[in-house]
Amino acid sequence: MAVPFRASDGTTATRAMSGGAGRFTRLRAVARVVVAVMPKPEILDPQGKAVLGALPRLGFTGVTDVRQGKRFELEFAGEVTPEVLAEVEKMAETLLSNPVIENYTVSVEQ
Repeated sequence: MAVPFRASDGTTATRAMSGGAGRFTRLRAVARVVVAVMPKPEILDPQGKAVLGALPRLGFTGVTDVRQGKRFELEFAGEVTPEVLAEVEKMAETLLSNPVIENYTVSVEQ
């Protein structure tokens, strides 16, 4: 089974079990692109309002607003090139968000 991990040099890679429990072998470098999707400011956010109402009941104070969104983590083999980022932008606009009611940001995670 392959699992992602962060290497000591700051890169993300995938590990696979080999040779017994707890032993890992580095397989390949992985680049991660994050797409964060949030409702536009003018759009009502009932889930955010529900969380805002629950926080004081649970003893958390000082929060004045909550907006709930989505986070997509996309992993790619190799480096993230401008072409890869352009493709992710298309994914975000076409599938991952609804541009009528949501804004999105694309970032590369180290």
